[in-house]
Amino acid sequence: MFQTRKDTVYIILAGIFITNAVVAELIGGKLIYVGDAVMSVGILPWPVVFLTTDLINEYFGRSGVRRLSMLTACLVAYCFVLLYAAMQIPAVNGAGLVTDAQFTAVFGQSMWIIVGSITAFLVSQLIDVTIFHFVKNKTGDKKIWLRSTGSTVISQLFDSFIVLGIAFWMTGKMDTPTFIKSAFTGYFVKLAIAILLTPLIYVGHAAIKKYLQEK
Repeated sequence: MFQTRKDTVYIILAGIFITNAVVAELIGGKLIYVGDAVMSVGILPWPVVFLTTDLINEYFGRSGVRRLSMLTACLVAYCFVLLYAAMQIPAVNGAGLVTDAQFTAVFGQSMWIIVGSITAFLVSQLIDVTIFHFVKNKTGDKKIWLRSTGSTVISQLFDSFIVLGIAFWMTGKMDTPTFIKSAFTGYFVKLAIAILLTPLIYVGHAAIKKYLQEK
């Protein structure tokens, strides 16, 4: 058992945080259309990551978020190392079995995508925690929605442009107009999801506060 209820809360939030971050990376290779713009389906779990970040910010401060962000970045890198090793081992051939080509097509991320993802994650988390505490210092314990949504609005903008910029624009795989259009499309989709999830910040905040106050 964990020593305190606060330890339990941190472990649960960390589990949600890490799981969504890793899943986002694993499914990020699938591209979808939003209107006529291209977007990675991997952005879907990110609003949950930022929501969890805000709850961790509330109860564990900057150090709690920074430690977890560094741990998550290391685990994402470790995940890709294991996937790379798995791709080097020949698959069993047979009807209905996953072939090497199929496995590589799904999990074979390029090095630049990995670099872009991890860089975007760390930068956006740093921005999120900084803005969150700036707003909290100005408003105190009031206006949870403002510091939560405000930090997400800025941090996800950087996240959207950094990952596409490093993985596709800098490598010449995406021209500038497509890069800008795709980055903004992904940003607005993530922002819309984050806004829809805002009530969960209050639900989570109330549940954690009640749990911590119980004897």
